[in-house]
Amino acid sequence: MSNSEYPWKNPSEKIILSENEVHAWKASLKVPLSTIHSLQSILSEEEVKRARQFYFEKDRLHWIGARGILRMLLGYYLDIDPRVVSFVTNDYGKLFIAHPSDGIRLRFNLTHSGDIALYAFTYDRHVGVDVEYMRAGIDFEKLAQNHFSPYECAVLRALPPALREEAFFLCWTRKEAYIKARGSGLSIPLDQFDVSLTPGEPAELLDSREDPHGTANWSLHALTPGERYAGALVVEGTDWHLSCWQWSG
Repeated sequence: MSNSEYPWKNPSEKIILSENEVHAWKASLKVPLSTIHSLQSILSEEEVKRARQFYFEKDRLHWIGARGILRMLLGYYLDIDPRVVSFVTNDYGKLFIAHPSDGIRLRFNLTHSGDIALYAFTYDRHVGVDVEYMRAGIDFEKLAQNHFSPYECAVLRALPPALREEAFFLCWTRKEAYIKARGSGLSIPLDQFDVSLTPGEPAELLDSREDPHGTANWSLHALTPGERYAGALVVEGTDWHLSCWQWSG
């Protein structure tokens, strides 16, 4: 299943995140410098310092945009000034809300690649999201051999050559979204669980050798944020409903 059944909608009025609902947001990072300056003004001093560490200006501007939009969306859901949101990270770098304290039930995740950022928000359940621009010229077969499971590599090799690039990125984003949802980073070896990757087939977590209950405890959903972009969402549990929104500033 992909979000083709759930088109990216522009909110025409205040939207409410209900219990057992997941909101996915797509945002373009190709925005005017005036928007970047506005978003930078709501970042913390630490975030501004981090942004300055990027060597390439495009990377710096995209990071500012992605983090600033995250603050805007958190402010939207919590109905507060986005400047007052503060974060903590776990041992693997995953962000959680530290303040305001009544916001700790709100779980979120973010990712960006190319000119697109994706966000996911829900209550009281872990969530992970990933996006990748399907850039040409990478040795995806070697990357798959080094990081994918034997099952996934076999499926990839069996596909027609014209489908293999897309299949690689579908697999990669699904695996990344899963470990981000788990909040354990690469402490979960990427070859210890299997995801579906054949283009056109439903997104699924097929097997987890490091967690016998993984396939029952986590839901995998494909996202299609744009042409030549692959996206994936992983959510704890199965009793949830997805809505997809587009941020327009």
